[in-house]
Amino acid sequence: MHDANANRAAQSFAPLTASAVLVNPVGLHARPSVKLTQLAKGFTAKIEIALAAEGPWTDAKSPVKVMRVKAPQGATLHFRVNGPDAEAALAAMLALVHDGFGEA
Repeated sequence: MHDANANRAAQSFAPLTASAVLVNPVGLHARPSVKLTQLAKGFTAKIEIALAAEGPWTDAKSPVKVMRVKAPQGATLHFRVNGPDAEAALAAMLALVHDGFGEA
């Protein structure tokens, strides 16, 4: 049996966006990338990052893809989050970046 209400609920989430400046001295290198992806995997929401507001967007739950972003210190990291826990996920991502990934 197909639940039409469940499908409508899953599609009703509007993506949330925000950005934060990378303050840690070496930017988004291996260690911060792993911290970001581990945090992202704790949420059911789809979480994407980009260096520009218009993209290209990268899956924040993929360590390899996040490391390929290669964002230096001072770069603006844009987030696009969509899902049932999007607000909490976005807040957690922004807090991690603002905290310098625990390195600043």
